[in-house]
Order: sequence, then C-alpha cells, then structure tokens
Amino acid sequence: MNSPKLLTPVQSDAAKLHACGAEMLSVGVAVPQFRVGHQVSAKFAEQMSCSTDQESRKVAALYRRTGIEHRGSVLLDENPEAEIVNSFYPPATSPTDRGPGTKSRSDRYASEAPLLAIASAKDALLKSGVTAGEITHLVTVSCTGFSAPGVDIELIDELGLPATTQRVQVGFMGCHGAVNGLRVSRGLLAADPNAKVLMCSVELCSLHYQYGYDPDRIVSGALFADGSASVVLQSVPPTTPQSVLKSSGDSSQIDEGQDAAATGVGRMVATGSCLVPDSRDAMTWRIGDTGYEMTLSARVPGLIEANLKDYLAGWLAQQGETIDSIQGWAVHPGGSRILTATRDALGLCDDDLATSRGVLNDHGNMSSSTMLFILNRFAKADRPKPWVMLGFGPGLEIEVALIR
Repeated sequence: MNSPKLLTPVQSDAAKLHACGAEMLSVGVAVPQFRVGHQVSAKFAEQMSCSTDQESRKVAALYRRTGIEHRGSVLLDENPEAEIVNSFYPPATSPTDRGPGTKSRSDRYASEAPLLAIASAKDALLKSGVTAGEITHLVTVSCTGFSAPGVDIELIDELGLPATTQRVQVGFMGCHGAVNGLRVSRGLLAADPNAKVLMCSVELCSLHYQYGYDPDRIVSGALFADGSASVVLQSVPPTTPQSVLKSSGDSSQIDEGQDAAATGVGRMVATGSCLVPDSRDAMTWRIGDTGYEMTLSARVPGLIEANLKDYLAGWLAQQGETIDSIQGWAVHPGGSRILTATRDALGLCDDDLATSRGVLNDHGNMSSSTMLFILNRFAKADRPKPWVMLGFGPGLEIEVALIR
C-alpha cells in the first residue's frame, strides 16, 4: 500500500466561514492523590521487567533520562515505596507471566477513571462560570480504557448535567486526542452557536504496564502516568473580541495552584492533521491479552525532524501565521527526545518548550490530557498569543491546533 504524500491542505470556504472558532473558557485539571519519584518508578520497572543485572542497569539509566521527576497513578496509596508491586501488579510467577489480564485492567479503569474525570470537570466548570445545567454537549476523550455505560454517563450523573446532553466519545486516538476532542467540540459549536460544550480527557496509563524485557515497551512504560483535564467551550462570532472571562488556574490535587483573576484561555480558530509517509509501525497502540500494548520506535524523533516543518509551515501560512509568529508552543511531551526533535525541526529554542518539559517533569506523559495541562499553565502565566497545540500519535500522525 502506498503511503500518502505530505500535502499542504487547502482551506475550504466552509472552514473559512467557521473561522470564528470556539472560545475556551477554562481548563480544569486533576491528577491522582499519590505520586512517586523516578527512583521508585525505576525500581518497580526493574522488578517487573528485568532478569539480569545488566538489564536492571539499563532500565535505571533509562528512567534517569526521561525528564520525569514525579508521576501519579491511581494504583498508589500513601505508602512511599509504591505497593502497586504487590497489589495490582504481583511479581511474575513464571517467565511467560505477563501480569493482569485485559479484563482486570479494564475493570480498574471503569472504577477509577470517572473519579479523575469528575474532578477535572468540576474544576473547569467552576472556573468557567458556566453551570452544569447549561452544558448541551459532552465530548469525552480516552485511549486507555472504555466501557458502556462509561465515563460520559458518570459525568452526566455526578455533575448534574441535563439528561438531554448530547455525547461524543473520542477513543483510542493516542496522545494527540485532546486536539481531536477540541476539533469535535468546535464542530458542535459551529453547528449550534448557542451550545456550551464540556470536553473531558482522562487517561490511566499506569494500568497498562507490560511485564518482561521488551525494550520498546519498557521505554513507553518509563514515560506514562495518569491524569485528567477538562475544557468548557462556547461559540464566538468572528466580530466578538476576546472575552474577559474567569480562567482556569493550573489546579489539581497536587499543587498546581489557582488564578481566579486571569482571562479566558483562548479562541481555537483552526485545526489540522497530517499522516507522515512510511511511518505506520513507528508508533502503535493495540489491545492485547494483558492490557494495551504500545511500541515506540527509535525512528520517531527522526521522522518528526524530517517531516514536521514542511507541513506545519504550510498550514500556519494558511492561517496567516509563521513559525516565528507563534508565542506559545504547547507541544505534547511524548518524551525528551520527541521534544528535542520538534525543537530542531522548527528551529525553536529551549525556552519555547520549557512549559512542555515542566509538565513532563512534574506529571509524566498523561497521554491526551497532557497538552491541556500545558495550556493551563500558559493561561495562568497570561502568555501572549497565538499558541499552537502540537501532538503526535499512532499513524504516525501529526495533529495541530491554533489558539488566538
């Protein structure tokens, strides 16, 4: 099968008509109550994956290079030594033991994901000034679990959203899923300018740790963590100035702080996508017998560096922007090497990606929720606009959004 060429997309008249965008009134975030440092995470990985001293040394070195100081997991409790080893993830009983089955992991997702989702959604609603009863549409985003009834129904029940709330689930899109969810939200607002949309991303990546010494899966396990982020959006006509609204400060259960005096997050005016040629196996996320299995090839940073600039520069030009005109880069921190590849491809400086690296350091890679944590910090700091959201996922797919 031939791979698609990198083409600069042509903006349709319909897209221009709806260039008014969607006003992001607030972002709310939530993380698990307990977290661990990278030393404890590395120790857990060694116990689950390594059978020789050489393997243990490699894993310990890998965790030191991740750029992650702390990460949260719904599996943790107050024990600082992370008793997840003996509870959800018992030691392997044989060389072929791959840990809990997919059903066990899915059941844990069904019980834990709604709690984080509700926390971030409550935070977003509170800061937006929009009441639960005003929400007309609910968009949920996750690639780490699903069930029906699921997180969407729990949100409607627990938040008191109207029974008539229209629902959309954006599933299994990977780390750029927040852009996909925002694109859907913007489309809903274009169709109904009177709508108010709650978008909620929740990811429990720690439920999918894989036993055994597989370098690709060990790399992905070294990066991921749990978290949730929600956004409240409404439609804005093209002539309406940037609203002065109550903002989401960067709040969560772990010292993210609040800033009630700030303005609204921003107006999402365009999104774009591009499939990188000959990259189908570079990043994968598939359902296995023992959870979801990710592969992250060493080719990914090179593919980003070779393909990103041509696509993104053309897409930005269509929006009347250039790489140099962007004041805030919310680049998904899929790992330190991916951030470095993005920096080099676009000619950015280290300061441009400092917020991405800061979120990675403080929380790890929370898949689709992570970029929204970055936007939250931009809003709290009142960072000048325009901003770009930029993420990468299985495909290899580039997803981008412009916020003014």
